Amino acid sequence: MNNKILGAKGEQAAALYLENHGYFIRERNYRAKTGEIDIIASKGDTISFVEVKTRGSMNYGTPAEAVNYYKQQKIVRTAQAYIRYKGLHDYCYRFDVLEVLAPKSGAMSFRLIENAFEAG
Repeated sequence: MNNKILGAKGEQAAALYLENHGYFIRERNYRAKTGEIDIIASKGDTISFVEVKTRGSMNYGTPAEAVNYYKQQKIVRTAQAYIRYKGLHDYCYRFDVLEVLAPKSGAMSFRLIENAFEAG
């Protein structure tokens, strides 16, 4: 399976995982001039900007390790644009990474890292 198909499959499964854990999915694949956010979800008064990283194995480290400083800054800028555009200044925010492991044999597994990084 190529990386694009694996990533799309992982994002779909990640959205279902979040919904099953009490999150409301506000947006998927939100795009702005500054970049893209895989999933924007809310639970209570908190909005989570979720970067989904899907891998078939841990051969090259954890999926979250791929969310480097440069990628984090793009997500932060895009989140700020989303907040301004939607007028959502009265919410709490956080940046999460949802790791999806999808081995060729076996079931997918998930690890949600809340507050994986901060703005600034």
